[in-house]
Amino acid sequence: MITAARNYTRFLSRCFACLFEGDWRYFLWVGLLTAVCAAGLNAYTRQYVYGLATTGMTDQVSWGVYIANFTFLVGVAAAAVMLVIPVYVYHNEDLHDLVIFGELLAVAAILMCLAFVTVDLGRPERFWHLIPGIGKFNFPGSMLSWDVIVLNGYLALNVYICGYLLYCRYRNVKPAKWFYIPFVFIGIGWAVSIHTVTAFLYVGLGGRPFWNSAIVGPRFIASAFTAGPAIIILALQILRRVTTYRVRDKALMTLRSIVQVSMLINLFLLANEVFKEFYTDSLHVASAKYLFFGLHGHSALVPWIWTAIAFNCIAMTLLAMPLTKRSLPWLDVACVLAIVGIWIEKGMGLVIPGFIPSPLGEVVEYLPTWNETLVCLGIWAFGLLAYTFFLRMSVPILNGALNKENE
Repeated sequence: MITAARNYTRFLSRCFACLFEGDWRYFLWVGLLTAVCAAGLNAYTRQYVYGLATTGMTDQVSWGVYIANFTFLVGVAAAAVMLVIPVYVYHNEDLHDLVIFGELLAVAAILMCLAFVTVDLGRPERFWHLIPGIGKFNFPGSMLSWDVIVLNGYLALNVYICGYLLYCRYRNVKPAKWFYIPFVFIGIGWAVSIHTVTAFLYVGLGGRPFWNSAIVGPRFIASAFTAGPAIIILALQILRRVTTYRVRDKALMTLRSIVQVSMLINLFLLANEVFKEFYTDSLHVASAKYLFFGLHGHSALVPWIWTAIAFNCIAMTLLAMPLTKRSLPWLDVACVLAIVGIWIEKGMGLVIPGFIPSPLGEVVEYLPTWNETLVCLGIWAFGLLAYTFFLRMSVPILNGALNKENE
């Protein structure tokens, strides 16, 4: 046991040492992200001192860009399952090593999710009220308590699976299937649950008719399975250019097919939601009218949602064309459009309209303040920095450059 602990400590120390190795591009990227993190932290300290008054949120619109990012990133984390299923269910060996990249992305995304929830709390030190045994967890009655469980559970599952597989590759030993395969299949169901539970946080609020739809959960899953693999495609493209890691074109085409089908389903479900809202033309259509066409002269979100729809349609068209098979730069363009479009649609386009108009009929528009934007950029930089470090440690292990034999 002591020897095993010493060996694992040595493994961790060598991985940590990798973070200080790289060319000028790596250090420039890390330095830039660190600077943005520092700016975001400074903005958050201002928010902590002066409260949520530094944000654009009000009594009428109590969720803003923090929760919008949280909703999007939960989907990114859940999308790791779209690499796990082809490998462990359909035995697709082209994606075998890429599973680790997907699960590391899930870890970084969950860390960002937890950070966005923390900054959204006006008094984060009161979070102890949610800790079981210390505060009142209110499980299973509260959907928030379910979300705490699924997010932290999914984080633990992915850290364990990635850590074990990378350590086995480092030691050049075959992983014991009984030691991790059961957790892989638990993770498949858990990945679906984290975004479903997040959707239920919205659906369960009966006073907000804009969110009271049975297809919100499926819409969340479809958007997650579009944006997540699209981000992984872009990350793999960068790895091909700046490292010696070989990414097969066949693996990229498999991910492209996943993004293509998921985007088609996502737009179909959005069309269903739009039909439900506008065909009935009830009093509850006010939020949808505000989002798509404006309401009583207020139209702050109209350019956002139509930009998102345009980006999603263009991305779907590009993915349906053979052009994105023959030319990887066009595939990158389609992925960027899909990511931005879904971020707007499932972020600002979903969260904000649910509060407008208020139950009293007030129309109070929301736009994030500069301080709020800096906090968001800081958290995104933190997540990208974490994912950069994860890749910096894992790529040498997968390449064989970092292993126990050359210790």
